[in-house]
Amino acid sequence: MRHRSLARRLPPRHRPARRRPRRRPPPRRPPRPDRMHPLLARPARLLLVVATAALLGVPLAWLLRLLEPRSWVAALAFAVPMQVFYSFIVLSAWWVCRRHPISGDTIGKAVLAQIATATQASAVWVGLGAFWAVTLSHWLHPGLSRVAILRDLTVLLAAGIPLYLSSAAAHYLFLAFEASHAAERRVLETEVTAREAELRALRAQLNPHFLFNSLNSINALVGSDPEGARRMCEGLGDFLRRTLALGARDDVTLGEELVLVERYLNIEQLRFGERLRVERVVEPAAADCRVPPLLLQPLVENAVKHGIQDCLAGGVIRIDARREGTSLRVAVENPVDPDAPSRVGEGVGLQNVRRRLEVFGAREARLSAQRSGDVFRVTLTLPAIGGAELPEAARG
Repeated sequence: MRHRSLARRLPPRHRPARRRPRRRPPPRRPPRPDRMHPLLARPARLLLVVATAALLGVPLAWLLRLLEPRSWVAALAFAVPMQVFYSFIVLSAWWVCRRHPISGDTIGKAVLAQIATATQASAVWVGLGAFWAVTLSHWLHPGLSRVAILRDLTVLLAAGIPLYLSSAAAHYLFLAFEASHAAERRVLETEVTAREAELRALRAQLNPHFLFNSLNSINALVGSDPEGARRMCEGLGDFLRRTLALGARDDVTLGEELVLVERYLNIEQLRFGERLRVERVVEPAAADCRVPPLLLQPLVENAVKHGIQDCLAGGVIRIDARREGTSLRVAVENPVDPDAPSRVGEGVGLQNVRRRLEVFGAREARLSAQRSGDVFRVTLTLPAIGGAELPEAARG
């Protein structure tokens, strides 16, 4: 407070100047993509336009030499610059086409707008051509008459309107292709978003379903086998970590999926003891194939829930994975109570796996389930894909 009072008593010239905050310039807005012609957006495309226009100037020079005898140098000196200049004029059809799109109600207005613009563009071309022809007549062709110059300008006028209208037609085709491509991209983005949302819902359905069963198992072991309950809690934590890690990926190897299944079976063996036995036959070539994540665990859980749990003596769950040519075949077998009636429809596990195959776009995959006596068998057939990634069709 004392320093402030002293500053007020000082004369204005002795008072310390207050620093004014510097105003930051507003950020530059990037140019809108529809304000620049695609051919002018990159230097390479711009050079391509100039080179193409220069080549089109050669037949124009040849036509001018037919109408009025002159040297190739004089004809090219007039035709090539004029053609290059007009190539940039006809590019204005890009903005006219965007301003006047062709549709059922506006086609007449669009045609009139293009004809009016073509006439104006040709008039500008002829005016510049008159100036350039008079200038060159003093340098390269002093004997060129006014009649010859007028004939040259007539050629420009006759060629200018068709050239502009051709450019407008090409621009309309390009814009139609661009709109179609954008519509397809929006449809694909919508499908991808819907599939991702459905996949998240499937993952959310899978994890609570297994978690609910595991918590019931732990609750059953707390009183009778506290050490077993502790080991089951540890195994459950490890299983859930692996489930989250694999579920976040686009594809995994069958070997990684089988490791997750083994963690799950270790948890269930603590609950069922000797009633649950597992036999695995996995070929090394099959273990390297890539599959959508979290594909086998619901099948094995289904085998435990509807097979081992319902059988008083338990049984054996058999997992067989083989690579047969271009196909990967995985089978899961479990015993069933022979006196139990056959179930109608599919359970949550089979529905989840079938829907996951649809979401991942694995159209060639097949899932079959059949009961033969006291054995229930689920067979999953997928394209045998090795390497680091799935193809685009399998990714969805």
